[in-house]
Amino acid sequence: MNMKSRALKALLCTTIAFALVWPTIKVHATSIKDLNSKQQRMDKEKSELHSKLDAKTSEINQHKATIENYMDQIASLDRKLTKTDLKIGSVVTKEHKMSKAINQLSVLVESMQQTINQRTELLDNRARALQENNGSLSYVTLVLQSQSLGDFIDRVGAVNTLLQADRQILREQRDKKERLEEKQAELDGKVEKKKIYREQLELLRKSYDEQIIDKNRVIDKLEAEQKKLQTGKRLLEKEYSEAVTMSENVKREIEEEQQRLANLAAQMASTSNAATSAASQMETGELPDVMFGTWTKPAVGRLTSNHGWRDLGEGAEFHYGIDLANKEGTPVVAASDGVVFRASPLSTYGNVVMMTHSIEGHIFTTVYAHLSQYKVYVGERVHKGQVIGYMGHTGRAYGTHLHFEIHTTPWEGQKVGAVNPLRYISF
Repeated sequence: MNMKSRALKALLCTTIAFALVWPTIKVHATSIKDLNSKQQRMDKEKSELHSKLDAKTSEINQHKATIENYMDQIASLDRKLTKTDLKIGSVVTKEHKMSKAINQLSVLVESMQQTINQRTELLDNRARALQENNGSLSYVTLVLQSQSLGDFIDRVGAVNTLLQADRQILREQRDKKERLEEKQAELDGKVEKKKIYREQLELLRKSYDEQIIDKNRVIDKLEAEQKKLQTGKRLLEKEYSEAVTMSENVKREIEEEQQRLANLAAQMASTSNAATSAASQMETGELPDVMFGTWTKPAVGRLTSNHGWRDLGEGAEFHYGIDLANKEGTPVVAASDGVVFRASPLSTYGNVVMMTHSIEGHIFTTVYAHLSQYKVYVGERVHKGQVIGYMGHTGRAYGTHLHFEIHTTPWEGQKVGAVNPLRYISF
């Protein structure tokens, strides 16, 4: 009885215990299922996020590849422009030399013509005198009127001298006319050659202008592609290494100084020539070739960063100029004839030179930043290709380079009028 009771009691306890534990096991199983489902959703979202990031990275890389392709096209066009510019410079030099030769030859021809005219007049007078005195009979009469043998000999000698002088004048007149004809033919040939040079120059300039149009079309595409880097990325314009911060007083001071020197730049433009200064010609550093046109490359170096929107890995940022990298101390030259209105340290620019240029009545501004030193002063008139300083890394700069800007306006801050220098200069 007791054994049955104990067995029944054990069975009852087991049944109660199982009844109590079963809901807990069921709850735990449901929770694990929910957790697994949630983990799967998170894994899916994470996978989708990675896919989006990969797509964005691929899109950015595609933009960068397109930009690089456009830069390669621009570099190719720059090489063509440089060759055309050199040809233009060569033809212009030949034309100038030909013009100088033509001027000198014209003066010589005019002088020879005057001499011939004077001798022609003298010969005409002699001919009239002979005609009025019955020609050669006057010489016979002169001899026959001799008073003595000595007088006769003197008169014969005088007549011979006169006849020889007449013959000499005739010979010289004939030689002068022949030489005049030769010089006139030479002059005509040079005038014709100058005409050919002028026609060549017109064709080369037309070709140059067409190449500029092609280049600007590519730059338009380049800048449109650069703007796509802004999408989905935070703008770091204020954080960029070239962004300049300055007080309103300093900004106003720069603007007023440029305005004060604008007239000087205009005067320089009206009297300017293509010559560079003797100091630049004596410079021992690596100098860029001075282009024939209005603008020239400001330094020898590798183009490491272009103008416009770009992404260096921290988001889209705007670059107001271009960067040319080279070794410390590489000479930096004026990109065009102009007047210096700033040469001093300035904010993140470091040592900077700013110039104002008057080009066809329009004011341009150029900026040369991060210089190790500058060798010009405020108010100095500077010719295109003249050394104004040396490449460095002053200010906020990562490595030695020249930061170069062109503004199509007077200086009103970094953002106003900033354009891509590639539109004006072949790098």
